Amino acid sequence: MNAPLNVGLMVPINNTTFEGELLAWLPAGSTCTTLRIPRGKDLLTPATLPAYKAQALALAERFAGPGIDVVAYGCTAAGFIDGPAGDAELARQLAATTGKPVVTTARSMVLALNEAGARNIALVTPYLDAVNVQLKAFLADGGIRVQRFDSFYAANVDELGRIGSAAVAELARKTMSDDCDTLFIACAQLPTRGILDELRREFGRPVLSANWSTTRYAIRAAALQASTQTAAIAS
Repeated sequence: MNAPLNVGLMVPINNTTFEGELLAWLPAGSTCTTLRIPRGKDLLTPATLPAYKAQALALAERFAGPGIDVVAYGCTAAGFIDGPAGDAELARQLAATTGKPVVTTARSMVLALNEAGARNIALVTPYLDAVNVQLKAFLADGGIRVQRFDSFYAANVDELGRIGSAAVAELARKTMSDDCDTLFIACAQLPTRGILDELRREFGRPVLSANWSTTRYAIRAAALQASTQTAAIAS
């Protein structure tokens, strides 16, 4: 789909990366309206997730009117913590609230890895152990095994926000190995647009990221919606 899109993006209030990368990967002329979900400086946990989701659903009502083609829920850790069923249920709730097609970063990650034929991956994250365990379980549910792994182990959003693309590329190089068929960089805050092509050339294998995957499936969801609407009008 090459037509411009109007994307409704939902991210944690601290996210400074996703909007810029999304716009860079979307078709020319696309726009992005971003809603930032309030949260504290500590990273999300199962205890804080219900309140965070409730705020997301309340904010999403702003996307219910005309002008938005697709909603992208770019809250990566929230999806992992909630598990595949919880992430899918939130997507359904967001779709019901907004009346728009919805993609989540967590689900987009699995879809992109499956499409790439990934089975044994190298995984780079910024998360602490509790979220890393849930991320690996989310991937395993999609038939994806984490063969190699490393993390920045950011303790809070301030540490997370200081991680630049050069550091991400360096950790990716340390983590990737010959027994991995794909590299995945998790977290919508980690900047990846400027390093993915370079790493792909260097490794000779797919290198995917949270933001790239979400953008890819947002474009597809919007195209499917447009096709469905056109078919309905024609009939």
